Amino acid sequence: MKKTYLVALGIVLLTPALAYTIAPTSQAERIERGRYIVTSFACADCHSPWVMGPNGPQPDAARFLSGHPADLQLPPAPKAEGPWITSASASMTAWNGPWGTSFTANLTPDDETGLGKWSEDDFIATLRNGRHLGRGRELLPPMPYPALRNLTDEDLASVFAFLQSIPAIANRVPNPLPPAAQ
Repeated sequence: MKKTYLVALGIVLLTPALAYTIAPTSQAERIERGRYIVTSFACADCHSPWVMGPNGPQPDAARFLSGHPADLQLPPAPKAEGPWITSASASMTAWNGPWGTSFTANLTPDDETGLGKWSEDDFIATLRNGRHLGRGRELLPPMPYPALRNLTDEDLASVFAFLQSIPAIANRVPNPLPPAAQ
């Protein structure tokens, strides 16, 4: 009786956890899982330019996940010093600090300016290694890849499937800038 009770209790307690670890069975489920993760991690907060909405600043739905606008020319960032060593553009797509200036990437499936030519393996390697295409330049702050690398391969594949399912937006993001000479 006690053994049966413990097995039943274990099943009840583990069932919700298993729901989060079972791989999606269809492409539609994979895309939906990716949407859930992208929304939960607030990816649009940095990878979509912000505009003024009825309730204040918000990510621009028309440029969803398209990264720093290519046509947004910024003046030099303020000097990183004192207790305020980072700054961000009003678009929330450019960040400056001791690492220099980083611009959020175009995550849409545009072939020339986004992730359109990337493979699922390239995407997973980028987030696992913290390097562009898994082997190039380092990903820069504020990209939270140290947290994202903890997702399972299936979760990262689901994020990639979702990103491949959204509208492609041609937007060539500038390359990062080195720290300003002191």
